[in-house]
Amino acid sequence: MSIVTPGVVPASVLLSEPAPEWLGRWTQFAADLRFEDLPDEVIARAKLVLLDSIGVIAAGMQEPEMAALVVRLGARRAGKAAAIGAGQGLDARDAALVNGTAGTMLELDEGNQYARGHPAIHVVPALLALAAETDVSGPELIVALALGYEIGARIGIASRLKVTMHPHGTWGTVGAALGVAKLHGADAGEIGRAIGIASSLGLSTSRRTMLEGATVRNCYAGFSNQLGLTAWDLAQAGLMPERDGIGTVYGTVIADDFRPEVMVDELGSRWEIARNYFKRHAACRYTHGALDALMGIMEDAGGLNPDNIEHIIVDTYVWAAQLDHPAPQTMLAAKFSLPFALASAIVRGQADVEAFRDAARANAVTQALAARVEVREDPALTAKLPGLRPARVTVMLKGNRQWTAEVLTNRGDTEDPYTAAEVEEKFRELAGPVWPTSRLEAIAGAVAGLDKAPTLAPLLDLLA
Repeated sequence: MSIVTPGVVPASVLLSEPAPEWLGRWTQFAADLRFEDLPDEVIARAKLVLLDSIGVIAAGMQEPEMAALVVRLGARRAGKAAAIGAGQGLDARDAALVNGTAGTMLELDEGNQYARGHPAIHVVPALLALAAETDVSGPELIVALALGYEIGARIGIASRLKVTMHPHGTWGTVGAALGVAKLHGADAGEIGRAIGIASSLGLSTSRRTMLEGATVRNCYAGFSNQLGLTAWDLAQAGLMPERDGIGTVYGTVIADDFRPEVMVDELGSRWEIARNYFKRHAACRYTHGALDALMGIMEDAGGLNPDNIEHIIVDTYVWAAQLDHPAPQTMLAAKFSLPFALASAIVRGQADVEAFRDAARANAVTQALAARVEVREDPALTAKLPGLRPARVTVMLKGNRQWTAEVLTNRGDTEDPYTAAEVEEKFRELAGPVWPTSRLEAIAGAVAGLDKAPTLAPLLDLLA
């Protein structure tokens, strides 16, 4: 039996061949796109996504691990890019890393249900870090954000990540690289090289990190931002990508079933950033349907007394049903535990940031109640994915009484969105402990006026 494998066509030959049709269309589309081409809805949503990202980054930066990381990196090299909420200037790559990491610490960053991931937090930190070192206008930032978000989300839609992978740190690297290339004024060829290189730089992420509460998972998005910046430099230095690295990586390596036609379906008319979701519960989005149903029960019942609850049953879709461990050992693990999230929400009245901290996990009443929560998959509910994220919650009380509520969507989804005012209020709640009210309002105002801002300097100064 021969052990010789088929040869590979040399890169010098491949580079003389045209790129795949979908990739050629994408790079030309990205190079040609101007602010005036964006629909008003996309501009408005991009500004809201940016404000939301700034809030979750600033709040996450207050966690002790983030404070320690900023000190360590700042001691090695300072820079112009802000570690948002830390009062520290860092080198652009270090700022991209810490801001991307901080943005996932509290599990409150926005996402896209169709992409099955969180596109913005993989792009925003890289763009803000680059903007601190270059002259960038508000409209230019909006275009770069919309494009970076779009290509990352579409890769997530067009492929199916291996079930053992965590989506953070994967296709987000391509999104960051495209956003960075666009801010640099790249042409189609430069964009193709940057995103092609970035496709090979995704991390070998593990899904178990979130289930075990291993907080290395929070760094995945940070590295996507850092590597997005690096991909541009590698491309400009002359390093060459695989001819269709995106198709290979997301069709055969870390994902399967890459469908190139999805990458260009309604390109320029359907924008993924315009059908994103925002989060108010400080937990994994898979818990949100059950939490929304529970909040409805609590409102109808006038509150729930944990001592009167005999049992809680949650019927939901397959991915949410996996989050069934009732005794998490870390804050991150608690955010990925349906039993704990529901129990803590009942005890505290809401699933806010404090509902998952050490004090909440040590609460004996919450622990006992979480042990009385049963989580089950309902195949009929799984069949409603990805457009719907259903859950049915039944709270059985002593005396043979019970409350049941069912939801099909999460609050904040495109189908049941939060208003702009609600997202702005979330920003104020999260960033309020970080900055005085005057600065909060100045940041919100600067983001709201971004579409008319000739420079980002005022916003960057506020973030610094």
